[in-house]
Amino acid sequence: MLKHPDSGQPQFLTTKEVADLLRVKERKVYDLAAADEIPHRRITGKLLFPARELRAWIEGPNGGTSRDRPNVLAGSHDPLLDWAIHTSGCGLATLCNGSADGLGQFEAGTAALAGLHLPEDAGWNIATVSSRGLSNAVLIAWAIRKRGLLISEDAAGSIRSVADLKGKRFAMRQSGAGTALLFAKLLSEAGLSESDLACSRTPAHTENDAAAAVAGGEADAALGLETMARPFRLRFLPLVDERFDLLVDRKAYFTEPLQQLFAFARGPDFRERAAALGGYDLSGHGTVRWLSS
Repeated sequence: MLKHPDSGQPQFLTTKEVADLLRVKERKVYDLAAADEIPHRRITGKLLFPARELRAWIEGPNGGTSRDRPNVLAGSHDPLLDWAIHTSGCGLATLCNGSADGLGQFEAGTAALAGLHLPEDAGWNIATVSSRGLSNAVLIAWAIRKRGLLISEDAAGSIRSVADLKGKRFAMRQSGAGTALLFAKLLSEAGLSESDLACSRTPAHTENDAAAAVAGGEADAALGLETMARPFRLRFLPLVDERFDLLVDRKAYFTEPLQQLFAFARGPDFRERAAALGGYDLSGHGTVRWLSS
């Protein structure tokens, strides 16, 4: 990289340095340059990126004058993410009220990032966020999680599929939660509706709440994560492998709280914790799944 003569800071970045900065593959950087979507220069036949213009591109059209987002994680609850936030000491506050609410909080600028697991016809999250006209945003893979039915010991013998939930007491999630959207789809595929179940009056707002409702005898079953079955001593019937992603503001990504969280998540303690919890696949952790134009 070329240094500015009056400072120790690089004046231009290489393709690899930009890929590392944005946490994308070098091929994506070449594609952005070819589409003229990222500031770049061709100097002596080499593709280089002016550091000052790149920083302005990352921060968006309003640059440093835009209102900074609060250090808040909105969206869906994830036990591993919740543990990482507290253990890393990154200082992020959490406002977990479901994926749809998290997406709304992100669009309103009241959260720096949002946890999402929104089911789609051909995958998870990407089609939804790309249809919202977002700018200066990136979708980063957190984990693939095993989701299925958390079942009480008493009801384990009579629930072997979603169709067996007919007439059973079920702990529902709040409207707009990714789990609620997925459950509506699973019910439809099984030829059932919510009216066929004895649904809880008060929705569970987190994975812990859903598992606790079953363990406490308030419900026979809930749609939950495999990682919640063991600590609550529940049976688990796997149904889907879902993607849990983080929608991150591009400028907020470079702030200290988020950098501290992501640095911690690259360490051995994080992976050991995921293995201990169970039900997590971290093979794609940290990769960029979608980048706004």
